[in-house]
Amino acid sequence: MSLYVKNDNSLEQAETVTRECPHCGASAQLIPVSTPAYAALMESRPRHAGICFRCAACNEPRFARVAVRSFGPDRIELSSNIVDIERPKERFQFGYLPANVERLFREALDCYTADLFMAFAVMCRRTVQAARADIHVRMQVQDLFNEAVALSEVDAQTGAVLETLLFGAAEPELAPAAEEAAALIEIIKDVLYQRYVRDAKLKAAVRMRRYFAGETTQKITPIGVKNRG
Repeated sequence: MSLYVKNDNSLEQAETVTRECPHCGASAQLIPVSTPAYAALMESRPRHAGICFRCAACNEPRFARVAVRSFGPDRIELSSNIVDIERPKERFQFGYLPANVERLFREALDCYTADLFMAFAVMCRRTVQAARADIHVRMQVQDLFNEAVALSEVDAQTGAVLETLLFGAAEPELAPAAEEAAALIEIIKDVLYQRYVRDAKLKAAVRMRRYFAGETTQKITPIGVKNRG
């Protein structure tokens, strides 16, 4: 569905737009509060226009860019593909990571959110180097990477590019393409999850199960044994 700026400066919107808010984290409706003027668009005829929305959950402003499709005597058609200027931050269970790995990985995710793919690749590489230096974890980072690449079914060329970015002899000189960066962020998330989060969660779950099993066993009187209370 397209958006339309009508000649009375109103915005015609066939469907509501819902996005994850970078401020409150809620998946909430975007309510338009400031739209471009019809006369200004007709005069300048830009390729893109800007719209200010309001998050229905927290009322914070959300700025977006949309492509202009066509100019008409009654209304101007805008693309329904609304591009967020401020995107939600990438999430991860950082509390399970060692402090040095967490610091590097947080910065890597911030670079990805800002579309700084060269910086993102370099920070991913440094994150991997910090994880590889951790002697308290049994599984090797590169083994986890190879497993994640196989499971994700990325093509061989992309897998080779990502391996070079993370484990090559020298730091990357060229930024990964958007598609390569998109694959890299999910793969490195999986690597860190398998190396740190899964291990810690499994150990905690087993300890909790054994604790409650022990508590239950102590309160059960075996068959044939009289209670001497």
